[in-house]
Amino acid sequence: MIYDTSGRPVDRQALSRAGLTVESPTGAPQLVFIHSSETFDGEWRGCASLQGKYWIAGRIRLDARRDLAARLADRRVEPASSLTDGALCLQAYAAWGDRCVEHLAGDFAFVLWDGERRRLLAARDHLGVRTLFHAQKGGVLVVGDSLDWIVTTPLTTGFIDCDHDEQWIADFLTAGFSLDVERTVYRQVRRLAPAHLLDVADGAVTTRRYWHLEIGEPLHLGSGRAYTERFLELMSHAVADRLPGGRVGISMSGGIDSTTLAACTTAATGDPSRVVAECTHFERLMPDDEASFATLAAKRLGIELHIKAIDDFIYDPDWRSQRGGAEPSPNIVARHPDRLMALEQARRAPIWFFGEGPDNALAFERGAYFSWLARRGEWLRLGQAALLYLKAKGVGGWGQTVRRYTGQGESSPVGPDLPGWLDRGLAERLDQGARLGRLGNSGGSSHPWHPQAVASFADPIWPALFDSFDSDETLAPMVWRHPYLDLRVIGFLLSVPPVPWAREKLLMREAMRGRLPDAVLARRKTPLAGAPLADLVATHGLPTLSNPSQLACYVDTRALPREVPSGPAFERLINVFALDHWLTQQSGTAPIAGAWRGR
Repeated sequence: MIYDTSGRPVDRQALSRAGLTVESPTGAPQLVFIHSSETFDGEWRGCASLQGKYWIAGRIRLDARRDLAARLADRRVEPASSLTDGALCLQAYAAWGDRCVEHLAGDFAFVLWDGERRRLLAARDHLGVRTLFHAQKGGVLVVGDSLDWIVTTPLTTGFIDCDHDEQWIADFLTAGFSLDVERTVYRQVRRLAPAHLLDVADGAVTTRRYWHLEIGEPLHLGSGRAYTERFLELMSHAVADRLPGGRVGISMSGGIDSTTLAACTTAATGDPSRVVAECTHFERLMPDDEASFATLAAKRLGIELHIKAIDDFIYDPDWRSQRGGAEPSPNIVARHPDRLMALEQARRAPIWFFGEGPDNALAFERGAYFSWLARRGEWLRLGQAALLYLKAKGVGGWGQTVRRYTGQGESSPVGPDLPGWLDRGLAERLDQGARLGRLGNSGGSSHPWHPQAVASFADPIWPALFDSFDSDETLAPMVWRHPYLDLRVIGFLLSVPPVPWAREKLLMREAMRGRLPDAVLARRKTPLAGAPLADLVATHGLPTLSNPSQLACYVDTRALPREVPSGPAFERLINVFALDHWLTQQSGTAPIAGAWRGR
């Protein structure tokens, strides 16, 4: 969308591109909507109007359509079944104005024009599954879900300035993603934060938050069965709202999260033949038993399973020949293999489910919960919770505790620090060390009994994760959806008492009893048994930096390690090469032949 806040007409002809449609609302020549005609099952994309008064353009997939339609029942002019998600959003705006977003749920990013009030409103969904960028140049505002489109579209006032944001780059080099959700790699282009509105009225552009994740007191139900039944009920709604009309794919390991998602999806379809799963695993690079557990689950559910060895798909020695994304990304080193895998997935199903969410929502915060009960004097509940904890932990659990306190368990992660190759002037100017030290605080949640879990959903890693899914969707005609991140499901998982239900995801294991094999239910979450990507890089080497002078503002290339490091140091090294590749493509500099060899 392009909007000239001074009222000057926008040149529609200059904006025409192959595959895109350019439209202007009636009586608003200073505004144009530019959209594709691409469609996907269960998701609205395009431009629509309500009686010529309100216009909307965007990408929208709504949850709980029936509930929304019921609240709009006395205001609708058409039956709910005949309305697209875009039309429902227009109806909601006509009914509630700005507060319409309080009645919406799902994955969406849209721009809405109110012709009566001569104002513009843009919105991004609650968790930021869909992305929206915005920038201004000489009184012209541009909003869209493509960063590349934002910076390459000619405006009457010229192109958007493409100066790089050094803070974004410093964050990328040291953390792997921006610690400010509103920043982009370009200083003049901003992301609209999740759960935020962008409002344009009388030439002024403002943003504001419309929703906060709020969890009250723990949800106490009458029995354990009541918890599992409620979980299954909410998952059935979340899955049903995301199902396409045909086949659906599941990214499935052998763990409890993805296998539970597969079980809920199979139940929601009522037809196992509509569900296809893919399990990726390693055959050579490290020990990996994901495929065996995934096979057990797939056989029990009666669904199709494709097992793919990815030893040769996580690193492409010729990755520098690939065109990167809109921003630097370490995923560039597997861009071509990722494209091949995405095309395979798209041939099997147009919509794929991903099982992210329970690790955060079911964080086991025993101490915070017990302390909260004690402060409130709820001694009976505290005693009951302690007994449930002792029962759930079992002998094996106590063995883990003993090993942890005697130093025989897993070592604690090393605290964040700055790599020695980060430009010293940059690090001091941005106070990057202190900034990195705050990583993981997620804004300092003050939730009284579930602080880590609630705070985790405000972590800037979420927008970065969703950006990676957006990037994947450019590789093949497919869409990723996230049933666990349905607000109804997240709210419930965060509300159950963490003792005992969050310990090793007891809630999910109990809900799946009799639905998944016992071996899958008994399996505990385990870390990777190796570092496959680092091993491949050590074998193949990284290419020579294309143009070290481009990195001089950010990296002291003389201080880069001469051997392949391990852990976070390796990940940061990949970020350096990814940034170098991106800067080279931006400047049009030819890459230099040769390879950086780790020994």
